[in-house]
Amino acid sequence: MKEAPSRYRNPDALIDIWERPSWGKWFGLSLQHLFSMFGSTVLVPILVGLNPGIALFSSGVGTLMYILITRGKIPAYMGSSFSFIVPMVALMKTTGYPGIAQGTLAVGAVYLIVALIVALVGSDWINKALPPIVVGPMVMVIGLSLAGSAAQKATVDSQGTYHWQFFAVAMATLLLTVGFNLYLRGFLSLVPILLGIVAGYLIAALAGLVDFKPVMTAAWFSLPNFEVPILSYPLHFYWGAIVSLAPIAFVTMTEHIGHITVLNELTHRNFFEDPGLHHTLAGDGLASIIASFVGGPPVTSYGENVGVLAITRVHSVYVLIGAAVFAIIFSFVGKLSALIESIPNPVIGGISFLLFGVIASSGMRILIEKHVDFNKKRNLMIASAILVIGIGNAYLKVGQYEFSGLAVAAVLGIVLNLVLPQDD
Repeated sequence: MKEAPSRYRNPDALIDIWERPSWGKWFGLSLQHLFSMFGSTVLVPILVGLNPGIALFSSGVGTLMYILITRGKIPAYMGSSFSFIVPMVALMKTTGYPGIAQGTLAVGAVYLIVALIVALVGSDWINKALPPIVVGPMVMVIGLSLAGSAAQKATVDSQGTYHWQFFAVAMATLLLTVGFNLYLRGFLSLVPILLGIVAGYLIAALAGLVDFKPVMTAAWFSLPNFEVPILSYPLHFYWGAIVSLAPIAFVTMTEHIGHITVLNELTHRNFFEDPGLHHTLAGDGLASIIASFVGGPPVTSYGENVGVLAITRVHSVYVLIGAAVFAIIFSFVGKLSALIESIPNPVIGGISFLLFGVIASSGMRILIEKHVDFNKKRNLMIASAILVIGIGNAYLKVGQYEFSGLAVAAVLGIVLNLVLPQDD
């Protein structure tokens, strides 16, 4: 490996940020990161109805952009964000992908605007606008509002007919994934979601629930179905889509800051100062903007890859670059995209039971770890309003524009936190 002796080296790291592993290790370590994020990154487009190949492509290109914007100083991976699934599913039924594209572009624009403000005045105001009492319930809403979708995929077919085989496959997938997560060790412990999907797929195939024809007929090399504005669809503004997705950017922003905080501890550095929070936010935002121009969903930094960094103690940015390149290459494998799209709903439902529950539990953990006092009436009022409006999807419709319940809950939570008195 090569090392720049003039730069600080973290003594706890096996391979530090600026060091490049040998070619053999580089290949394996990059594939490890690819497999760690693969299950979640392709699951988002499957749930929404987008092309998994494009999601892989946009995650790879977005990661390269992020590393470029942060001057190669932060080992992070950008993958499909779960936070936007609810409004994206609704938009697919109304505007189709063009609406999602504009919402994704708006999400990136919000990141860039916040990055500019942070560069000018600092970041203290973010913590004031988005304290744990707002972020915690919002994260819980993101997970719980998807519970109905998971249950439907796990029980009924496209005509709404209940099948006990569906439920059996979903529960087997769930239990196997839980077992993989708890009992596997080494490299396999890093990819329990991927293993759960594979195991569930095999069970579904034995139950006759998998259609292999699209996989057999798909070409090995195939261009992803890129959705490019003007070329793929006429340019038309969907303001409702923009305002449905844009406010949720503030929720994923706190997640992004949390990941940077963890990376600071792992690498013994302060990325908020160098390259600066404005650079990390700009990199995340530009990654989503790129996704909006090719047909992908909004992206965000991935905790799965942060976990890999913590376990392996390999912090090399070159390894993340390799994972991004592999993701781009895999996006052009037609049979892989067809195989992903052939995953039956019961398998997706079983995995979703766990993933969506983990998201909701993460919101609860924020409230617990930050010691939010629910004996204070203001905290109880803020959390209650966010939870019921968000989970119930109490959307706001003004003319032809529709604001999702998730967006309404996010804005209301921020406003209530700013205007309600701190003391009862």
